Amino acid sequence: MSDQTLESFDVERLIPDFAAPLLAPLSPGRAAIEAAEVNTRHWISDAEGPFTPGSEIHVRETCRMFCETFNPYRPAVLDWPTLDPQARERIVSLPIWDIAVQTEGKARLRMAAYAATIAEPHMRNALALNAWEENRHKDVLSRMVAAYGIALASEAPYVLPRDVEWAYLVTGFSECIDSFFAFGLFEIAHRSGLFPPELIDTFEPVMQEECRHILLFANWLAWHRAQLSWWRRIAFELEVAAVWAFLGWERIGLARSMDADGNEQKQDNNFTVNGARAVSNADIDVRDLMLLCLQENDMRFSGYDVRLLRPQTMPALARFALRFMHEKKVAT
Repeated sequence: MSDQTLESFDVERLIPDFAAPLLAPLSPGRAAIEAAEVNTRHWISDAEGPFTPGSEIHVRETCRMFCETFNPYRPAVLDWPTLDPQARERIVSLPIWDIAVQTEGKARLRMAAYAATIAEPHMRNALALNAWEENRHKDVLSRMVAAYGIALASEAPYVLPRDVEWAYLVTGFSECIDSFFAFGLFEIAHRSGLFPPELIDTFEPVMQEECRHILLFANWLAWHRAQLSWWRRIAFELEVAAVWAFLGWERIGLARSMDADGNEQKQDNNFTVNGARAVSNADIDVRDLMLLCLQENDMRFSGYDVRLLRPQTMPALARFALRFMHEKKVAT
């Protein structure tokens, strides 16, 4: 892939053998919506035996899970409830909307570009669907910011990555980091009562899709490693280490990028780590946030076949950090 700029995004054009999934009717009933939400949260394979990474059954069942748990909601019919002035101001003031929209724009392109390089048909189709869903997330966010009058910086053109594997790894591991904290922050926002329940319900399918995305990524990672010779495996692990170093540097402070008009934009790539105060009035310390993120992470994955691998790095880091954090003493 070269530095090709895309004016529009179309997974079926980038991956000709991919067919976009069928969506729900324009006015689905409540029963259909609830059934789709249950389906996207639960999947147990009927195949027997272990899912050894790299095996035919592992790749097949991983991709079955991803495709069979697809939620057919339409962004165009999502309900954006009317907010009171305080709730609207709280949402508008969150420093995440520019980077959220642009991150989804980059993710869809990076995933599609990498999917196009995969010869294995099941994994190629699953990653193409992942790219399609990232594009739908961008559509959801774009409709939300329009509904609430949130001003965004103009989007710079989206460019096909030169190194598609590096770009896919950066996106996949970044989603693992962000989703781990987002699961906890979403529950904090839910508990806070500062946002209408209807708004929480509207975003719930997106949150569960992020869980499916990183579940797919974790199993792709294990499958991909199993395909490599020992010397290519060494090179790949060095690349993975470099990706983690890059993501750590990116989250140290504000990242800077240029918008479509050539203006520098500062973006908070670390909001998922320090955003609890923005979505709740409660005093939540880092230890409480870590515990909640672990709890919500386990809950989100609990409905999927235990033979599928889960992302491990962020939960392991959180549990390690908790060993050095003491429970906050209650003043008497």
